[in-house]
Amino acid sequence: MKQNSNSHSPRVIGLDIHPDSFTAAIVAGPTPVAAYVVKVFNKVPIKQLSSWAKKHSLSKDILTLEASGNSFHAVRQLAQIQRQALVLESQFIGKLKEAHANNDKISAVRIAKAYLAGTAKTVWVPDTLTQERRDTYHAHQKAVKRSTQLSNRLKSYLSDQGLRLSSRRSLLNQSEEILKAKDWSPKQRLIIEGLLMEFEHAQKQRAHWRRLIAQEVLCDPKLLSLTKLTGIRDVVAYALGALVGDIKRFASPKKLVSYVGLYPAFDESGEGGWKGGIRGHGRRDLRSLLIESAQSILRSNHPLAAWGKRLLARKGSKNIAVAAVARKLVVAVWYVMAGKQSPVEELSPLMGQKLGKIITQLGPEGIQSLAPTRKELRKQVIQGLLDGKCYLLDSSKVFAQEKRTG
Repeated sequence: MKQNSNSHSPRVIGLDIHPDSFTAAIVAGPTPVAAYVVKVFNKVPIKQLSSWAKKHSLSKDILTLEASGNSFHAVRQLAQIQRQALVLESQFIGKLKEAHANNDKISAVRIAKAYLAGTAKTVWVPDTLTQERRDTYHAHQKAVKRSTQLSNRLKSYLSDQGLRLSSRRSLLNQSEEILKAKDWSPKQRLIIEGLLMEFEHAQKQRAHWRRLIAQEVLCDPKLLSLTKLTGIRDVVAYALGALVGDIKRFASPKKLVSYVGLYPAFDESGEGGWKGGIRGHGRRDLRSLLIESAQSILRSNHPLAAWGKRLLARKGSKNIAVAAVARKLVVAVWYVMAGKQSPVEELSPLMGQKLGKIITQLGPEGIQSLAPTRKELRKQVIQGLLDGKCYLLDSSKVFAQEKRTG
């Protein structure tokens, strides 16, 4: 016998949310097979989400959403009225979609049943500060990509016209020389001027976001403490704060290493099996940054570099050595972000150089907004670092990946 729709037992409500409207399916039952649809609300204006949830859901109910552009905002909105909402991974939900028939009603029911199945991964909803950092970081990455594309376009065009530029000077510093280098036709001159204008604008955007990142790293003790690790400067520290967020959601360093995707993939079944690389899982954007950090460590005189070079000599593969150093670095990141570090009495000369480069990213106006002079700002930041703690990278620690069962 079906339970009454007015029962106070927990139910799962699937929400298919769009920018202007949402469809909700109230589903009751312990499993996807036994579950039945109590009621479906189709095409409800998104502005009525809170009022609808107050009227048609209970505090015991679990509201589920597919990850999309406004799903995080919807979860925060529902949390204000004491409703528990979970975001499910869109890649998994997409695999359940039937090709022959689909609409918002079907999608809402499918989202609810995917949660009941227990195999859908839930997405962590970042807090407001972490969300702002993610938006800033992604804007910076887009600006970097755009400036690189325009630089390559301009160089390619000039190369097609038989003009090679000096690689030691920036394109903007060579703009006058470019225009005077040849007897350009009116159309060619307009093309070059247009490319230069686009590139200059992209460079200004890139500098703007980089300045904002440097300023927040210098003003946030937790982000600043990450820069004490060899191979990590302001951009990587900011990316860790934006993409990792609350370190408490990772119970151990192994969990963070797995999240980044620095454990090799493997598949063991029956008598056979295979072991692969580190591609295809984890956060690719964060992993690529930490791989670059590991490469810089291997080029340094750091003790971990010596360990990595010994591993390189033993394995004969630079990629394996770099990935192993990156895993050690992620372990150190977990300890720093979790506050499990040792005090530091003085900063190394290399740390002083790193700090100077970060301050330079602020520019004159940025420095004046934080301190009267560059020297005073440097003094304040160094004092903040000395008041904090430092984690020493330990190459002797070994963390084995936990094998999945079932």
